[in-house]
Amino acid sequence: MTPGHPDPPSPSPTGEASAASPSPPAGRHSLRDQDTLWSGFLQLASSVVESMEKAVVAIEEGNFDLVDDLALDEEDTDRREVLIEQECLRIMALYEPVATDLRRMATVLKVNRDWERIADLALRVARRARKFARITAGQAFPEPLVRLARDVLSQVRGCRDALTAIDANAAREIIVGDKAIDAQYRSIRKQLKFQIAEEPQKLDPILILMNTARNLERVADHASGIAMTIVYLKEGTIIRHLRDDRAGGA
Repeated sequence: MTPGHPDPPSPSPTGEASAASPSPPAGRHSLRDQDTLWSGFLQLASSVVESMEKAVVAIEEGNFDLVDDLALDEEDTDRREVLIEQECLRIMALYEPVATDLRRMATVLKVNRDWERIADLALRVARRARKFARITAGQAFPEPLVRLARDVLSQVRGCRDALTAIDANAAREIIVGDKAIDAQYRSIRKQLKFQIAEEPQKLDPILILMNTARNLERVADHASGIAMTIVYLKEGTIIRHLRDDRAGGA
């Protein structure tokens, strides 16, 4: 069993090697290429987690020098996302992986895009935090929004860890945790709408806060999507359209 393989490949119904199975040398090359791709894919995940950490620091501490760093990070993530997708498609076309190998490649294709979107949203969050500080003369972000940012970061970190370990139970915890994120977002949105009615002169900064909260909620949605794909990778079950209690393992 190679690193990143949740289960050994299943034999054919006859118990004999499939006629479509690659010869041993091709099989070794396939596993080597898949493992190299998977390693780069996990490195991308860790880089995106670091980007999200920078965005949260920008919100918490007002360190807006990080915005320029995040812009560079996002460009690098875009480049790596394309390279990973191209390599994954090459492997699938060349080696025609099956069983757990196929699930692993499908996971790369699906989650690769999620990580790219999280990096993009992290940059948006940091830019809006900087804009909010500029138009409010350095006013700090409201505590509920800071708390939301921290909780979303926890979800993203949890996804990276569950993906690295291919841990379906940890992934299900992320899925369940998304409900709490949604509740926080709805509460913040309700409070900000009330504030607009009470203080219409503060419309611009309030809209920035609403947009930031929305972007954070979208990050959490992507994290939940990654978690669902981890369950698929480990168990071969697509839980995207199951009822919430079954998807979360309750």
